[in-house]
Amino acid sequence: MPTNEQRRAAAKRKLERQMVYRQERAKKRRIIAVVSTVVVVALVGGGVWFLATHDFGNGDASASETPQQESVDKAEKIPTAMHQIPKRPQALPEKVNCEYTKGQEPAAKENTPPANGEQPTTGTVAVTLGTSIGDLKFNLDRSLAPCTVNNFVNLAKQKYFDNTTCHRLVVTGIQVLQCGDPGGNGMGGPGYSFKDEVYPELTYGRGVLAMANSGPDTNGSQFFIVYGDGANLQPKYNVFGTVDEESLKKIDEVAKTGTISQSPGQGDGKPKTPVDIKSAAVAN
Repeated sequence: MPTNEQRRAAAKRKLERQMVYRQERAKKRRIIAVVSTVVVVALVGGGVWFLATHDFGNGDASASETPQQESVDKAEKIPTAMHQIPKRPQALPEKVNCEYTKGQEPAAKENTPPANGEQPTTGTVAVTLGTSIGDLKFNLDRSLAPCTVNNFVNLAKQKYFDNTTCHRLVVTGIQVLQCGDPGGNGMGGPGYSFKDEVYPELTYGRGVLAMANSGPDTNGSQFFIVYGDGANLQPKYNVFGTVDEESLKKIDEVAKTGTISQSPGQGDGKPKTPVDIKSAAVAN
């Protein structure tokens, strides 16, 4: 059995060994810390050099990006037969009351709304749009939609349609060219609206001129020309006139160059060939 002296000596040796071990561990930690600092500094310096000597605008980043391509859908089959001019199953009275109600959205272009009151339901009005693809000739018919005709003539005389673009071309399902928004994005209007002038017997086809809308009784300034197929359209859009055959042939050429769609096969977007309205002349 070890004596007390021997036990004290053994404990002292153990303590000395522990102290040496701790000192060695502390020294290793200091060395690791210094090395780590050197490595970090080197990496940061190298990173700064890399960023300073590489142009991500034209180099590596651009090489990994997939370029966005336009999807252009073209009208392939356009009916050439003119659609029968719509007629109301029952004629309107000699005059009807028209009301133009101010809306919550501001006008896309300054204008004065038509005066509320009675409008005649007989007679036609010739309007010529001077456009970037040539003249487009309209024949507005009061017997179809007197309030719509009054509105269109009022806007045309104020040059509301001048220097605007036809923002939408549809080549699939239906075939229409839509215009009448000075903003060119399909969201603008004159700052007022008027009621629908529709009836169940309404049909659409080549040569029909009608109003676009965003729901019942929301007519404003946007209109569309049916240059081809319109059979899928429901009787929800005021028909207020016709477009002559020569004008339609010009629109046909635009449809054949295509519409810029958001996805292939959609067939609905901005015309690839711009149709800009330079003027709108109302015959006296």
